[in-house]
Amino acid sequence: MRFLKKAVQLFVLPTVVLAAVFLWQTVAIAGDTLNRIKSRGDLRCGVSEGIQGFSIKDPDGRWTGMDVDFCRALSAAVLGNAEKVKFLPLKTSERFPSLRSGEIDVLVRNTTWTLEREATMEVIFAGILYYDGQSFLVPASSGIKEISQLNEKTICVVKSTTDEVNLADYFQGRKWSYQPVVLESHNKASEIFFEGRCTAFTSERPQLSALKLKAPGGPQDYVILSEQISKEPLGPVVRRGDDEWLILVRSVLYLLIRAEELGVSRENLHSVLIDSPDPGIKRWLEVDGSIARALQIPPNWSKRAIEAAGNYGEIFDRNFGTQSILKLDRGLNRLYTQGGLMYSPPFR
Repeated sequence: MRFLKKAVQLFVLPTVVLAAVFLWQTVAIAGDTLNRIKSRGDLRCGVSEGIQGFSIKDPDGRWTGMDVDFCRALSAAVLGNAEKVKFLPLKTSERFPSLRSGEIDVLVRNTTWTLEREATMEVIFAGILYYDGQSFLVPASSGIKEISQLNEKTICVVKSTTDEVNLADYFQGRKWSYQPVVLESHNKASEIFFEGRCTAFTSERPQLSALKLKAPGGPQDYVILSEQISKEPLGPVVRRGDDEWLILVRSVLYLLIRAEELGVSRENLHSVLIDSPDPGIKRWLEVDGSIARALQIPPNWSKRAIEAAGNYGEIFDRNFGTQSILKLDRGLNRLYTQGGLMYSPPFR
């Protein structure tokens, strides 16, 4: 008995020590994000391989999109320069491993916030950048008008996404059957869909709208069904264990929303900050300084972020709305004062 007790102690002690070392290393990696960014002189931002409206390279090789604009605003706030960003295009299956390993500092890749992901993947969502929902794209010639008509049909979906899970849950809950064609990437899934090997393609609505524009015969040949099967709140993600970095990323996100609430845009930024009698704007400037000191970033970070990307409304219009090729309605992404869900907590 004494021998057995000793053996258990010899086994358990090294295991506990190794677990403690691993935990310390994980926290150390997560807790030092801002210092590593400053030391390198660049922000590493994980984005999609190319989804119109979110993150895509233009013909000149420059990244554009809402996720890209957010990363540039974050870089401007942290490093004083919106162009000190390295964009790393990631497959869906690569995004969380790349974040946890430290390959990227922040994941801004049209990624859905779920409680399970936060609980099991050692990540934290900083907030919601885009409210979305999942639907289906079908050929106009199919005559399909409702999701129920996809019963027993073949459906393309991207691997390791909430789309894949939502699709299974929705059909199983109604005792419908379907044949999934699960692809590694959005680009591969769209290729298979346009070849006619799937009756439908399922994803978030902006992605489906962008896909229509790439249709071989033109967008008029495809229809997005009006029904949605899920809620998809998309937002920036950071590693768990780094509160300062989380607060900073979250502050930039809410800054962009707050700027629109206050009527501050990239165009009128300087005149409003100098001439406005609004006490809300003055409090905002005072908080800018206290946040900068607390998080050890250069003062005037909020001005730099807005100069880099504009306010939230400007970012939306440029990438999804009236100034974009997608021409999407803001819907839930309107400010709360306009019937939407976009709302910034007080800065003081």
